[in-house]
Amino acid sequence: MMSVRAKISARAGMPTASRPLRSSACLGVVAALLLSGCAVGPDFVRPAPPVEDRYTSEPQALQTLAADGQAQRFKSDTAVAADWWQLFKSVQLDAAVQQAIAHSPTLEASEATLRQSQDNLRAGYGVFYPQLNAAVSGARERSAPIAQGEQAPGTVFNYVSASGSISYVLDVFGGERRTVEALRAQSDYQRFAGKAAYVTLSADVVNTCIARAAYAAQIRATEKLIALELEQLAATEAQVNAGTAAYSSVLSMRSLIAANRATLAPLAFKLDQTAHLLVTLEGATPTTATLPDIDLDGLALPQDLPISLPSDLVRQRPDILQAEAQLHAASANIGVATAAMFPSFTLNGTFGVAGSSFGNLSPENGKFWSVGPSLSIPLFRGGSLWYERKAAIDAFDQTQANYRQTVLSAFQQVADALKALEHDAEALQAQADSRRAAAEALQLLQANYKAGMAAYLDVLSADVQFHQADIAYLQAVAQRHQDTVALFVALGGGWWNAQGASVEGKTP
Repeated sequence: MMSVRAKISARAGMPTASRPLRSSACLGVVAALLLSGCAVGPDFVRPAPPVEDRYTSEPQALQTLAADGQAQRFKSDTAVAADWWQLFKSVQLDAAVQQAIAHSPTLEASEATLRQSQDNLRAGYGVFYPQLNAAVSGARERSAPIAQGEQAPGTVFNYVSASGSISYVLDVFGGERRTVEALRAQSDYQRFAGKAAYVTLSADVVNTCIARAAYAAQIRATEKLIALELEQLAATEAQVNAGTAAYSSVLSMRSLIAANRATLAPLAFKLDQTAHLLVTLEGATPTTATLPDIDLDGLALPQDLPISLPSDLVRQRPDILQAEAQLHAASANIGVATAAMFPSFTLNGTFGVAGSSFGNLSPENGKFWSVGPSLSIPLFRGGSLWYERKAAIDAFDQTQANYRQTVLSAFQQVADALKALEHDAEALQAQADSRRAAAEALQLLQANYKAGMAAYLDVLSADVQFHQADIAYLQAVAQRHQDTVALFVALGGGWWNAQGASVEGKTP
């Protein structure tokens, strides 16, 4: 490194024959420091994947109960399709999802945030290049010789200069490299946040369509039951007119019809709510949106369901990959805080000319230049740098715990979805049996009532039981479909199997 005396001599313009040799020695020392430099702080290592091969304490069942004639099979050799909603085999459902993906403000915001993080990363790479600057200045000044201990009168003069400067940071201890590494991790975080938004949006659209179809089916079932009860009311009124039934039977029947009609308003409101939600998810307004006409019976039940291994899940679920990216950034921040405790080196150079006016920039006596390294050593900061590094380590420990919690929550969601499908099949089969028995009992009692062989209260009770069984059956069907959606989401949504995507979420 150039000695202090040599620096003073160079600035004063004193001739010295050893200046070129000393400058070369200085550059050699700096180059040696640069070549031998390494990035301080820990090198990030991805968390090891889990060794478990299943999500529940007992072995995974091969398939569910054949509920209502349909069983769902769990297959570990089946990939999670990127367009998994097409397994419901509904053109209207697929169109609704595609509409949402194309026009969702949420996805647009996520893409903009990703572009922002990528631009910040590109901006961070600029530190690895020389920084060039140009400056032009002009001023009219009055000197004060008394400030230098002289008694001469002050003079007024013009001063104009044009100069250029270059500087280059020698990242000897890797602080800048760790900073860029953290920016890259933040970019990965935003990339996976976009994947998570994509999976969440598609699931919300599918679930909303299923719920809307279920509410519409319940409304139709209630209206059908009311029509049946109106027929019973007409028959009861005829019996009252013939003197074979009491008028109280007519009043009871009218009360039941009114009660069933009262259930239509809440169902209609829920139907409207799902319509409004679907419109919002599709990025449209109620006046411009075209809602899909999806029938619950028209939705096929996906029967071959994929089951990813836990070791694959942690490399595929967007939220886990987000947590991993945050862990990577926290690791890099330890390196940034550590490098701040070491000296920093910079190469600087300046060249310029000065004169009394822009037209009189003399290249002879107005030329000035400087070149040389600078060194900044943090000697005493009151413990700030030390505790900033400890805070970075604490932040890493927190992020690591958050990562583990994210993985555990993901495993729980997969386990819940698998068990839900098994129990959904059992519940649906029970509801189907109950609905079938209630329908047969109602038909039998109606025939006996018309023949005068059954009491009116028996028919009334059969009406209520059938209505309850029918609504419960429709709810069980919808629940089975929505829990199937939950499984696809819990497994990560299959985005990595889309055309042009990789398991790291990077597209060409």
